[in-house]
Amino acid sequence: MSPAPDPLFTRPYVFFLSGRFCAVLASTSQAVVIAWEVYETARQTMSVAEASLVVGMIGLAKFLPLVALALVAGETADRHDRRTILRLCYAAQLVTAVGLALRSGLGGGLWQIFALAALFGCARAFFQPTVSALGPMLVPPHLLPRAIATNSLVSQVANISGPALGGVLCAVSPVAGYVVCVALYAAAVLCISLVRADTRPAFQAGRSRAAQIREGLAYVWGSKLVLGAISLDMFAVMLGGVTGLLPVFARDVLHVGPEGFGVLRGAPAIGALLMAGSLSVRPIRGRIGAKMFLAVAVFGLMTLVFAYSRSFPLSVACLAVLGAADMVSVFTRQSMVQIATPDHLRGRVSAVSTLFIGASNELGEVESGIAARFLGPVGAAAFGGYGSLAVTGLWAWLFPGLRTADRLDGAAGP
Repeated sequence: MSPAPDPLFTRPYVFFLSGRFCAVLASTSQAVVIAWEVYETARQTMSVAEASLVVGMIGLAKFLPLVALALVAGETADRHDRRTILRLCYAAQLVTAVGLALRSGLGGGLWQIFALAALFGCARAFFQPTVSALGPMLVPPHLLPRAIATNSLVSQVANISGPALGGVLCAVSPVAGYVVCVALYAAAVLCISLVRADTRPAFQAGRSRAAQIREGLAYVWGSKLVLGAISLDMFAVMLGGVTGLLPVFARDVLHVGPEGFGVLRGAPAIGALLMAGSLSVRPIRGRIGAKMFLAVAVFGLMTLVFAYSRSFPLSVACLAVLGAADMVSVFTRQSMVQIATPDHLRGRVSAVSTLFIGASNELGEVESGIAARFLGPVGAAAFGGYGSLAVTGLWAWLFPGLRTADRLDGAAGP
């Protein structure tokens, strides 16, 4: 007799994971190509510090639409068919890749890249709360923790492969990189179109959109562990994140070129993947708060070491450890949000989490660019590392309940 099929890997869930893998692979590859093309273009007429600031502004172009649309996107994900919304998000991301390929091939100014980055930010504002809310609908409730770990593994594989792929494609040409992204986004659209399941949320009719949004905000505010976890991650990564500085380090500090840039971008994902695999086998069972604060402290410390490193292998190792530490925070936060939140609120609560995480990523790039303008790239990275350590200590004092939290199950309740 053949073994019984794994109940987690049903056809709808497999197509969902496949689409997400293709989309994350495309977005991470595209981010590398954009950053390298913008930096190379800016360096033709600007200094290192000025070009670093321009690269950092890409994050701002993606973040502003996220701020404007995140809460509306969360309410939309709790009102309409989530599969349809996700399909439209993938299609919009495909359009941005087509636009970037045309702009790079035909020639154009940097403002066109920023405009397309803003369009990508609009699509991502709807993507993240929708994908976070859709996944739990495709698996039995008792398998949700395992599904979260599986989602993390799939995303981290894509996060590793994407930057490496983008770095290789940069060496060929930016156009080649964007064309590959177009194909990957098209595959994501096809995969989500093949999901056959009821993906309509249990929407509570008769209430205004503003009232629905307020309900989601009230839930997050009432759950101090969730609020503390997502805000800790936001400020630590916003200050300590060095993603926006990696083109500068690759080209003008470590002198490793576009291929080395791809390795640097992929190193945090390698560490995160290894940690996600470890957590799927041996999940955090006790003292989750203390372990989360320790992980954020390690994140800040590794940022400091990276800032002062002039060895490419040491820099890659620092980024890998940094990524592993960040994965502990990500796993804890995602588990709190998805396990504790009722289905009819998942889109709105995920939107608030997306807003915080988007702030950490995109505003982190802006902060790095501005700091590099005045402190230089090394000083900017070091400043971020010290800032992350300071935030860790401050949040341990502001959120004692998070610091002393013991178990994950039920810990995030309001």
